[in-house]
Amino acid sequence: MHYFVTGATGFIGKRLVKKLLERKGAVVHFLLRKESAGKVAGLREFWGVGATRAIPVFGDLTAKKLGVSAEDIKALKGQIDHFHHLAAVYDLEADAESQIVVNVDGTRNTVEFAKAIGAGHFHHVSSIAAAGLYEGVFREDMFDEAEGLDHPYFMTKHESEKIVRHECKLPWTVYRPAAVVGDSRTGEMDKIDGPYYFFKLIQRMRQILPPWMPSVGLEGGRINIVPVDFVVNALDHISHQKRGSGGCFHLVDPMGYRVGDVLDILSKAAHAPKMNLFVNAALLGFIPKSVKKGLMALAPVRRVYRAVMQDLGLPEDMMTFVNYPTRFDCRETTAALKGSGIACPDLKDYAWRLWDYWERHLDPDLHIDRSLRGTVAGKVVLVTGGSSGIGLAAAHKFAEAGAVTIICGRDQDKLDEACAEARAKGYQFIAYPADIADMADCDRFVQVLIQNHGGVDFLINNAGRSIRRAIESSYDRFHDFERTMQLNYFGCLRVTMGLLPGMVAKRKGHIVNISSIGVLTNAPRFSAYVASKAALDAWTRCASSEFADQGISFTTINMPLVRTPMIAPTQIYKNVPTLSPEEAADMIAQACIFKPVRIATRLGVTGQVLHAFVPRIAQIVMNTSFRMFPDSSAAKGEKGAKPQLSPEAIAMQQMMRGIHF
Repeated sequence: MHYFVTGATGFIGKRLVKKLLERKGAVVHFLLRKESAGKVAGLREFWGVGATRAIPVFGDLTAKKLGVSAEDIKALKGQIDHFHHLAAVYDLEADAESQIVVNVDGTRNTVEFAKAIGAGHFHHVSSIAAAGLYEGVFREDMFDEAEGLDHPYFMTKHESEKIVRHECKLPWTVYRPAAVVGDSRTGEMDKIDGPYYFFKLIQRMRQILPPWMPSVGLEGGRINIVPVDFVVNALDHISHQKRGSGGCFHLVDPMGYRVGDVLDILSKAAHAPKMNLFVNAALLGFIPKSVKKGLMALAPVRRVYRAVMQDLGLPEDMMTFVNYPTRFDCRETTAALKGSGIACPDLKDYAWRLWDYWERHLDPDLHIDRSLRGTVAGKVVLVTGGSSGIGLAAAHKFAEAGAVTIICGRDQDKLDEACAEARAKGYQFIAYPADIADMADCDRFVQVLIQNHGGVDFLINNAGRSIRRAIESSYDRFHDFERTMQLNYFGCLRVTMGLLPGMVAKRKGHIVNISSIGVLTNAPRFSAYVASKAALDAWTRCASSEFADQGISFTTINMPLVRTPMIAPTQIYKNVPTLSPEEAADMIAQACIFKPVRIATRLGVTGQVLHAFVPRIAQIVMNTSFRMFPDSSAAKGEKGAKPQLSPEAIAMQQMMRGIHF
């Protein structure tokens, strides 16, 4: 038996051809563009046949009679028993013009070609989208009743089926598959579409929430999902049954699920939190279309909506289909498959395979270079305060990743030591002496960077000063507040504002500000330090809003306590769990790779939440810890004295990782 197949390289078509070729003596001719001739060998290998059984016919779906040569038309005439037309655009995000060219005009060209070669039977693979947004049950004998065809995908699927029904002079049969997902046995799929759009959202929920925590899902209309193996087996079986012209078969799941049920099934497959409460999207239906249109005309609303949808990997018009109103009757299909053993499996039984395959092969994050090298290689990175501590550890990471790594500091000897250390490891730093607390020196340093390096791509504002001293011990030490603000706020600001014009000109740049967990917890004894960092955080929030549309991004890291020379004078920190400089440098690297707005520990966020919702309780907790821990001997001006800690203080030290006391 001889077949002709369009769309043979597609997800369904490729598997249908393989199924057809399992029939003894079957020969498949398949449409292929000349520029895709290199795919033939791979296709034959997938199908497991040689050149005599899988024969490419070169042409183009958008050309009259598929652009097939007269010689090929003559050779095929009277030879084709079954013509399967699967080539189409199956993409909700495709533009209307391309869908019309392929789905509508392409079907008309295919029908003309099938007539020219005298094919025995024309099998048109349509879609349940041909029903549009029909309210109620759509039967297999219904067509003209379709409604709500405004979307290009629905419209072109309906129009292409109309061409077959009205213009095809050959015996024809129409098949309307539901939303096709991966193989129910392997999970294999070739693209993200339909239900897969929700996978990233579910993955995000799993990353944020523990699996035992109830979550809120979205309820809507019914969504019909079928695995590709069911569609292929049903197509193969039904298309070989002897029947007259004009049949239509819904290749759907007879059960069907509501949107909320599908999300819950997929969440269970992903080991994400179970959705116990659902918000019905139909509630939004009371909002007049004119109001919705007016809101989307507002630039802020439009940008926020697009940003959220893009972040979740959802098409902008996805919400249009959440309240999908149509159910599909499939009694003709059920009767045709009776006794064959072919039936649509239950989504609950194979959802885990879909999830596993997506997460291993289709997750968009898998195809993005998330390495530090992929982010900063060849880019200019400036680390202020890079001669020791966190800054030095971060500089090593950037240099190892291939960045042009610039460090600065006040101590030339320390800069020289850092450079020697880098050379010993096989790379180099570019070191400049600079005093960030001196505004004139900041300006000089910025000009050197612009002249020698054309500015920077990544700025790590790490240089800082910390003072641990209670306010009651600082009445006569106002200079503590002045010098801390001078470096931690004004110095960082001076460097940043000097380099920002260059970033704006290039429309790209990322700035990482090393802040403190103390800003979130309002740590006592660190009023000077916390105030300076809080000022920088506030300025950063303002700046990030101003530069959001110019390619400039900011990350604030509310860094927990790190074992560096800065905390060495405080003896009690020797018994407190702290991060190493290398662990802190990892946080900086992640800030450059993912460019989040903020990086904070759970402990820091918890402290911020407490101060926001129960400020009085938060004050009592912090005051208790304040009185529990004494000032350091350095803060008191004493030498050699060791602070005595109570058993409660020692226990609390071990519990509160990274809190500044």
